[in-house]
Amino acid sequence: MKLPVIQPDSVNPADTAPPVFSKVGIVGLGLIGGSIALAARRAWPRGLVIGVDHNDVLEKAMVLHAIDVAAADLVIMAEADLVILAAPARRNIELLSQIADAIPEAAVVTDTSSTKREIVAAARALPSRLTFIGGHPLGGAARGGIDHATADLFKGRPWLFTPEPGTSPAALASLQRFVSALGAGPKTMEAEAHDRTLAFLSHLPQLTASALMSVIGDAVGADALALAGRGLADTTRLASSPAGLWRDVCATNADNIAAALDLLIERLQELRVDLADGDRLAEVFDAANEWREELKK
Repeated sequence: MKLPVIQPDSVNPADTAPPVFSKVGIVGLGLIGGSIALAARRAWPRGLVIGVDHNDVLEKAMVLHAIDVAAADLVIMAEADLVILAAPARRNIELLSQIADAIPEAAVVTDTSSTKREIVAAARALPSRLTFIGGHPLGGAARGGIDHATADLFKGRPWLFTPEPGTSPAALASLQRFVSALGAGPKTMEAEAHDRTLAFLSHLPQLTASALMSVIGDAVGADALALAGRGLADTTRLASSPAGLWRDVCATNADNIAAALDLLIERLQELRVDLADGDRLAEVFDAANEWREELKK
């Protein structure tokens, strides 16, 4: 069922640059997809943003003026010149085969999945009229959903692209201009390197924070948690993340995440056997302080 069209806000066309893509279709209007929609509407008020999701999500997106056209069916994407798959990772892979039937003309297709190898491989089956370039905006929040979307989510954050050999330079350049206008800094890397790197930078911290909060909560209970300081809250901020999203991430990057977990477990075991002497503990703390300073730069 199609939902109503929202007219773009009244602006002076002379005050806005022409959009990089005149019709942007976004499948999945959660935190990331909703934030892309809000940022695109702000950057190009005269461009068209098309949203596909469940009707309840689309209604919220229209109230926020994040999208201009809404539908629960991919057919509405037929004229989009940029299609962004912003659903969970395994759902994005499923959507690839469906958009081939929904989009009859040439278009650039990208995604926002936190893992890249599987979707890049699946995209090789797309017809030549659709140019797929894997993407991953490194912007996020502790909580998901369009209720937490913001046009500033990507400001100053990297946006990774994983083009394959032979990818159209013009399509990649257009995508890079698009995300730059949303406030992000585009970078490119190979899909294999992406998944290994993000296993450490993103996936391991998420699993660690969630496991830590689970252990502490089970051990001390709600009454004792009331005594905790900011340190615990800051350390476990990521524990508010929804499990559904992370099940997909883990399933599509299991080998790299397992290797990262093994290294963390090994380091924790080193600390465990050194609790009385503290020599290894001091080494780990010193190294951690140095890397922390590097992270803050």
